[in-house]
Amino acid sequence: MTHTPPPPPEFPPPTPPEPPAPPRNWTNAIIIGSAAAVIVAVVATGIVVVQSRDGDTKPAATTKSSAPTDDPVTVAAEEPEPEPTYPAVDEDSFEMTLRTTERQCFGSAGCSVTVEPNLTYLGFEDLDPDAVYEITYEIRGDESGPVIETAELSDQTTLNYTPTSLSTASSGTKITVEITDVLQRP
Repeated sequence: MTHTPPPPPEFPPPTPPEPPAPPRNWTNAIIIGSAAAVIVAVVATGIVVVQSRDGDTKPAATTKSSAPTDDPVTVAAEEPEPEPTYPAVDEDSFEMTLRTTERQCFGSAGCSVTVEPNLTYLGFEDLDPDAVYEITYEIRGDESGPVIETAELSDQTTLNYTPTSLSTASSGTKITVEITDVLQRP
């Protein structure tokens, strides 16, 4: 007998089943969801902060009180702190002496002397720390006549001056100083 092969099927053979899909990785979805939640929280906080700041400048809503109105309430205005006051100064507010920093004598020809002012404030109240005081003084004893100089007192304690060079007629000449004017600049 001869063997005849069976007839081919009339529809294509079934495809083998696909392997099951691997489980989904939810990590990306969790990260994206968390990031979105943080952004929403930051935006909401910003809106609340802005509205609360804006709310501070607006007047609060008031309701009519049932209390009698014939008793007005007065609010004490906050008084500004008074400006400090400082004493007025003049020539008598200071005392000045001279400090000799150099002396060179030439026998009977006299001496070359360099002096610097030493200033003392005589008042009991503090001086204005922001003011500059121009103190003009006259030095006597130079053989050419009186020498007029000006020193500046600032920050209550800083005295700026230029040392003064004098020529005296003899080694026994007395050198004196007198304050002649005080000018206060703000």
